[in-house]
Amino acid sequence: MPSADILASNKIARILAAAEEGGYGVIAAIAYNIEHILGLVQAAESARSPLIIQVFPWAITFSNGLLVRTAALAAKAATVPVAIHLDHCQSEDMVRHAADNLPFDSIMVDMSHHEKAENLAKTKELVAYCHERSLATEAEPGRIEGGEDGIADTVDLTGMLTTPEEVDEFIDTGVDFLAPAFGNVHGEYGARGPVLEYDRLDSIYRSCKKRGVRVVLHGTNDFEEDVMAKCVRGGVSKINVNKLVLDEYNEYLKAAAPTTSLTKLMEDGVDKVAKLTELWMHRCGSAGKA
Repeated sequence: MPSADILASNKIARILAAAEEGGYGVIAAIAYNIEHILGLVQAAESARSPLIIQVFPWAITFSNGLLVRTAALAAKAATVPVAIHLDHCQSEDMVRHAADNLPFDSIMVDMSHHEKAENLAKTKELVAYCHERSLATEAEPGRIEGGEDGIADTVDLTGMLTTPEEVDEFIDTGVDFLAPAFGNVHGEYGARGPVLEYDRLDSIYRSCKKRGVRVVLHGTNDFEEDVMAKCVRGGVSKINVNKLVLDEYNEYLKAAAPTTSLTKLMEDGVDKVAKLTELWMHRCGSAGKA
């Protein structure tokens, strides 16, 4: 079970506790550059919404942590609650490095590439390490299919949906947030779109709520508004997004880069990120909650 002290004092834990109580979801968006950071924070300010800025471990190695520190500076200057999260950290050494040296509020301890017993043991050890440094933690019971930037891909995952037993096992590690697999996938869903097991999500949420753990939604690429709304009603409080708020930015860069100055590309790119992020903040119910 999560540490009461962590939940009381940690920024992201407070943000998600308020979201669960209020019945809304908080956007947790991946940032790859300073335009993304600026656009995400602008959206949060405009919508008066809490926000979680996320980075993959790639951002640490690529920028020697500078992008993380930039996000933390932007969060500190914001007039709404903004937390910083390290997503899908699959290296034990990187978890410890990030916890010791970088301004994160939480870390996803992703040991899901190990067999379950080893996954649980390593998760428990790293959760304790993070808690000792006042960081909240996230883990993934089951295994969400697919891959993302810098994250190990997985295939042939039939039977890897999160079970009630796994929920209990992972909560016993002391983790604060759980990202279950209930039909959601990392990456693209294809023509059929997402096929989610909402009854499974409801059951997971009830188990987590009894023990003070928040539920996180991964794999939101291509989600429609109604699908997102059903997930929020199912108890999700942290909503991981990538392309969902970056699509307009990516399309703009592809189209405009050959004929547009770099400074204008950057300025317009911030606007694209802010516009789409704010739209999803309203859709997830967090607008006006900060």
